[in-house]
Amino acid sequence: MRYIRYAFWAVVGIALISVAMANRGFVHLKLFPDALSDLLGLNHSISLPLFIVILMSVAVGLLIGFVWEWLREHKHRSEKNRTQRELKQTQREIRRIKGGGEAKQDDVLAILDEAS
Repeated sequence: MRYIRYAFWAVVGIALISVAMANRGFVHLKLFPDALSDLLGLNHSISLPLFIVILMSVAVGLLIGFVWEWLREHKHRSEKNRTQRELKQTQREIRRIKGGGEAKQDDVLAILDEAS
């Protein structure tokens, strides 16, 4: 299994290197279109190799996807936490009911048992 993982990462590395070598030309990135940048007075631009623009676009897309998925799964995580709290509460009640026939233990110990 380890060799398959190494082979996979080797193929990914070769693919990234080939994309970088094929797209070494410089491109100019501007913050706004010309008419809007003249109006606002923000004439910022940067020259980068095309492969950096491509790889950064992929990275930003992945980041947006991860954040979107994390936000989408919020309701599932909150439901899981609520269910776990209810389960712990039910387990405490069951222990309290089962332990009711035995001799009463110390109040401090009972509080500690309920908290765990």
